[in-house]
This record gives sequence, C-alpha cells and structure tokens, in this order.
Amino acid sequence: MMEQGGYRGAKAGPSGTTPLQGRNQSSRSTFKPSLAALGKVVSTLVLALVFYTALRNWTHGGNRPSKYLLGVGKADITGPVVEINMMGYADPKQVGSGLRQRLYSRAFIVVDINHPEDRFVYLVLDTQSGDTAIRYGILDGVASLGSDYSVYGQNNVAVTGTHSHSGPGAWLNYLLPQITSRGFDRQSYRAIVDGAVLSIQRAHSSLQPGYLSVGSTKVVGANINRSLYGYLANPEAERKKYNASAEDDGSVEKTLTLLRFQRASDGKNTGVLTWFPTHGTSMLGNNTLISGDNKGVAADLFEKSFSKDDDTVAEGFVAGFSQANVGDTSPNVLGAWCEDSTGQQCSFKNSTCSNGKSQDCHARGPFFRKKDNGAASCFEIGKRQYEPARALYDSLNTKGIAIVGSSVKSFHIFQDMSNFSFPLDNGSYVATCPAALGYSFAAGTSDGPGAFDFTQNDPKAPNASPVWRVVSGFIKEPSEDQRRCHYPKPILLDVGEVTSPYLWTPNVVDIQILRVGQLVIIVSPGEATTMSGRRWKESVHNEASSLALSGSSSVEPIVVIGGPANSYTHYIATEEEYGIQRYEGASTLYGPYTLNAYINLTTTYLPYLRASSNRNPAPGPLPPNNVNKSLSFITGVVFDRPPLFKSFGEVKEDVRPSYRIGSEVSATFVGANPRNNLRLEQTFAAVEKMGEGTSRWERVRDDSDWSLVYNWKRRSEVLGTSEVEVVWESEESAEMGKYRIRYFGDSKSAGGAITAFEGVSGEFVLV
Repeated sequence: MMEQGGYRGAKAGPSGTTPLQGRNQSSRSTFKPSLAALGKVVSTLVLALVFYTALRNWTHGGNRPSKYLLGVGKADITGPVVEINMMGYADPKQVGSGLRQRLYSRAFIVVDINHPEDRFVYLVLDTQSGDTAIRYGILDGVASLGSDYSVYGQNNVAVTGTHSHSGPGAWLNYLLPQITSRGFDRQSYRAIVDGAVLSIQRAHSSLQPGYLSVGSTKVVGANINRSLYGYLANPEAERKKYNASAEDDGSVEKTLTLLRFQRASDGKNTGVLTWFPTHGTSMLGNNTLISGDNKGVAADLFEKSFSKDDDTVAEGFVAGFSQANVGDTSPNVLGAWCEDSTGQQCSFKNSTCSNGKSQDCHARGPFFRKKDNGAASCFEIGKRQYEPARALYDSLNTKGIAIVGSSVKSFHIFQDMSNFSFPLDNGSYVATCPAALGYSFAAGTSDGPGAFDFTQNDPKAPNASPVWRVVSGFIKEPSEDQRRCHYPKPILLDVGEVTSPYLWTPNVVDIQILRVGQLVIIVSPGEATTMSGRRWKESVHNEASSLALSGSSSVEPIVVIGGPANSYTHYIATEEEYGIQRYEGASTLYGPYTLNAYINLTTTYLPYLRASSNRNPAPGPLPPNNVNKSLSFITGVVFDRPPLFKSFGEVKEDVRPSYRIGSEVSATFVGANPRNNLRLEQTFAAVEKMGEGTSRWERVRDDSDWSLVYNWKRRSEVLGTSEVEVVWESEESAEMGKYRIRYFGDSKSAGGAITAFEGVSGEFVLV
C-alpha cells in the first residue's frame, strides 16, 4: 500500500498521539536498553550517515540538491484479456486469449515546493501509446476528484505509453487503429482511464518533500536498429559523433537515463523513472497473452528486487520504464532472417526474402528458438534493461547528479500540422502537410511484417501492384498539392483528409515539455527515430542552455525524450530517412519536414519554462474527442454456462502430486468469460503455499507475476461454455514445499447477473 498523508504534518502514533507526544510519554517510564533497541539505534544512525553522505556527494557545479514535493503511484489498467484485438501489430487475427502479466499505470508527480501551483504529472502506461481520448478521460477523471486536484490539467499532465504490442486494443480516439479491432470498446477504454486516474490519486496523496537525482548508464544487448539502411542515409559526419565503439556504433541509443525520487524525511527512495529506447515487440505477432512486454518485465523486476527489510526503500516503491527515441529500434537483437528454405538474412535495403516479399522476414530475439511466441526473449530483454538500471540506482549516491533549481515548469499546446509553415535554420520557409501514410507503411517491419506485395524502401514510384492505387483512391484520392507536399512518399492512405465517419488519424498534435531544475523532458506524440531524437534533444539542449532555464548558466541542461505520448502520431523520421521511405519514413505523417516542425515548436515555446514565467501559451485548436461517436462491432458477453453435471470453478484436469523445482505446473477449471469482471487491483489466478509449521495457505504468486499464466478458451459459443488453464512456470528460485493453485472467476447468467466463484486445485509439492 502507498503511504498516505504526505505533506500534511506529523502522522499520529498507534494510540492517536503525534510522535512528539509519544516521546514525552515514554520519557516518564524507566528506560530499559536491550540489544534489539541498540541495534535499531545503530541502524538508524548508519542510515542517517548514508543519507548525509549522499547529500554531500550530490553536487553539480557546486550546487546542493533542491527540495521538491514528490509523489509516486501505481494502479492496475488491465483491460479485457480475451476476445479483444491486441493493439500494436494491426493484425485482426491477433485476439487476446489470456494473461501473462497485469498492466499498470505508474504516476510520477513533481511539485515546486515554494510555488505548489507549478507541478507536473508524468504517466507511464503499459500501453502501445498515449492517446487523445484516453488523455481527455484522465483529465476529466482527475478533475472529478475535487478542488485539491484542480492544479492538474492540459498544461502539466503527460500521458506516455511503454509501446507494448501485447495489450488489448479498441481504446484509441481515431478510426484507423480502430479498424483492426472492429471499433471501440468502452470496457477497454475505461480500464486504462480509471487506473491512470487512480495512480495519479495515489501519487498525489503520497506527496512529501524530497530530492531528485539523475544518472545514466549504457545498456548492452537490448536493442538494435531495425532500419539500418535508413539510418545510414543520415550524414556520415553526424553519425560519427555517436560512434563510440564496435559495440556502441551509434546506430541506436545505448544510454539509459534514471531519475531517482527520494524522501527528505528519512532518506528512503520512493521510486525511479527511466528512459531507454527499444520497441515493445519482444512478444511476437502470434502472441495472444496480455503483458507489458519487455518494459513491463523490467519495471516488475525492479519493484520486486528489494528485500522486505531494506531500510533504504519506502513502501510502495514505483519503477517506471519509459520509452525514448524508439522509432527504428528493435528488441529482437539477433537481426532479421528469412523463415524460408534459404535461411538467409533479409535483404539489407528492403527487408525482403528470396521471393521479393516481406512476409517471411522475421526478427529474432535472444531465445527465438523457443516456441513460446517470444516470452523467453521478452523476459531476457526486460532483464537486460533492469540489471544496468538497478546497478546505476545502487551507485547513484556517489555517481548521481543532483537536480537543482527549485522551479518546476511545463507547457502544452495543440498544433494543427495540416499546414504549419515555419523557417528552417537557413531562412527558407517550409510547411507540413495533412497526415498521410506511404506504401511502405503497409509493408510493416521485421518485428511485424505486413501483408500482400508491399515492401520497405519504396519511394517515388512504388513497386506494389497498381491495384492498390485504385484501392487507395476509393478511400481518398490525394490532390496534386498533397502529393507534392509529401514527396518522395507515394501516398497509400490520405488519412489526414478523410473525415467520414470521423477523423481517421490526428492532424492536431500535442506539443509538450516538462522541466524540473536542469532536467528537461520532451514529451513526443510520435515515435522519433534514433537520429530524430538526437537532433531534437540537441536543439532543445542548446536553447535551454542559452535561456539558463534552471536559473543558473553554470548548470548543464539534461534533456530526455519520452513517448509515444498524449496522442499517437505514428513516426518522426529525419528528412534523410524520410527520403529512403522504409517503414519509419512512410509512417511519418506530416511530410518530410515533420521533425523540423516539432523542433521549431518546442524550442519556440521553451521560454515558458523559465523560472520567472508565470503564464501559459495559448492552448491552440482542441482535437476531437471521439469516445461517444466511435463505431463498435464488438459483441459483449451473452452468458456463461458450465457443462452438464459440472459447476463453475470445478477442476477438469488436476495437478500431479509432485513436481521438480523449475517444472511447469498446470490445472484446468470449468471457467467463465473474464470480461465479466476485469478484477482490477485483484487477480484471476494465484499460487498458494502452505506456511511452514502452520496449516495456513499464503499467496506467493498472482497474475502480476510473469511466471503465472492465465489461459482462457471458449468451448461452445452456443452453450456458453469455456475453460481456464492456470500454468505456473515454477522458477529455479522457488522454495520447496506444499502448494496449490486457485482460480477466481465470474459468470454471467442469461439474465445478466454476474456471480463470483472460485476453484482450487489439488495439493502438490515442489521438490
């Protein structure tokens, strides 16, 4: 549970007294020292000494760490885990069939302690991206919490997604991503919105004075560039700046940045927020189990890595693993190979195989030979992010940089990108275009190949069948002006100019930056490629430095980029990468100057982040909220019924009497549709262990644990029957002992009533 009360004065003691009153009372009694009491005193003194030493070490340009109000919070956002199309691969056949790991919203709040109206919220959702409708829902939900929450709004709330491709879909604002999910599902949408609001509420309730420190480290083996041919189109001199070694050749960012939240009252750490780029595509396109992909693994490993008696960590510690310039990265680090008779690597230029098509080209994760839809590789890539992040965290007292400068600022505007005119550095004026997607968009990537005869690297005159030009024209024939604006992108889908039945994709985008002290966070609505992110960060860094945003010219700005956030605007490629028209360039919505436009807008509004600034920019044109007009062809649960002579929760296939540690344990139950009750903040399944020397059962695993898998299968649509298999992939670290599996379900009657039930397996021992 998150500690409550926050910055509201001293907490009451067990008998309702304040700590001061408690000390006065105890002073009247006889003092009886003991070894336990002495040990506690020594422990407290050591912790105080460590904290004091850390404060002395946190210097940057001779500055002491500044104090802020800090809060962290976490809440469940797991939507419907079955019968809903998954969001990310855009494959209508990829429909949820169960749960491998619950999804969460993690909220981080930073407040200027002297001007508490200046604050920001950074949300990390285990979703494919941020979204306009989701953000509207979150802001409405926070506003409904009362006057204490009126300090949060459009200007200072950032909604980022980890870019997991393993979550339920059908919650996005615009029509294009709704097509493969058969429309919009309110249950999926509300799970994300309500959980995000709850995480903000918990973070707000936990606000207390504290300190921030930041550090960075290299992460090896967790990402590669999946569009290296496009990356190499960038100027050689620019690429050389980032070529550190053979292992770190600059083709992707290897740097992980970590921000630590530390409570001032006792020096305990309450959370960390990290930024590192690798796609949430470790779980493959044939996976149908819900999870947070590799970022969800990393966050879970970090949060569960502390022992119960660790005095340096506060209860309710939250670890957020946010994306960075993720656009052309892949976690499938063994590269792209042809799954055909040749067994060769995919072509370097366009990721095709011997037949000239992309369908057989698949990227490989570390354990690609395991037939588990990417699960082992996903866990490994998550671990490869967690381990260096945890090592950096452990060294931050001596190697960290204090965040200094007490001011906290943010700005947010909406910008219509359909025709935004602005000057380049050379003085010439250029403009963005109404959103459009190119032919290579339909080719997909080696992480998730597309269909038909589309290929990547297809600029100017596409090689795909001319039939697609006719199909494209049925949707919307682009004008000559639109073609010229997007050149050399051949337009497949002129989505920015289609408004029926409602907008297919956004033209109005979010421009947002957050700042605390010298830390500047670019909140990107699209997936910036490696070089796009570098250019963007460098421009913001230079402008922030010239403005001395933190209040001191001697303090070097630290700039990170997080996203995809707030709304999903697909990709942001450099102009050179755009000319190549691989997937990332074809998916850059607003033409070849998209990146330049984002840089121009963010640097233009940076003066609003000055410590002396007391106003916000004009908000700009509001994007539509399509929640109440979105189409839906998703059917709900009609009813559940157990097979004849069976009851809900009854065991169909029981466990064996014993298993070796590290074995897979499973039990199958008469089930019901999990869409009847999402069991948010609860669990669908658990592993229970008999307590040592007792007859009490203690829960040791639930469905937030990677090793516990919940599978649901519909047996008969007509009869309403289904079954649930619960699988525990027992870890090598599991303890010997007596166990059992428990299943929690909810059935729906033909009349609509929903009834909870449970099922319990037989007992088994791990040996």
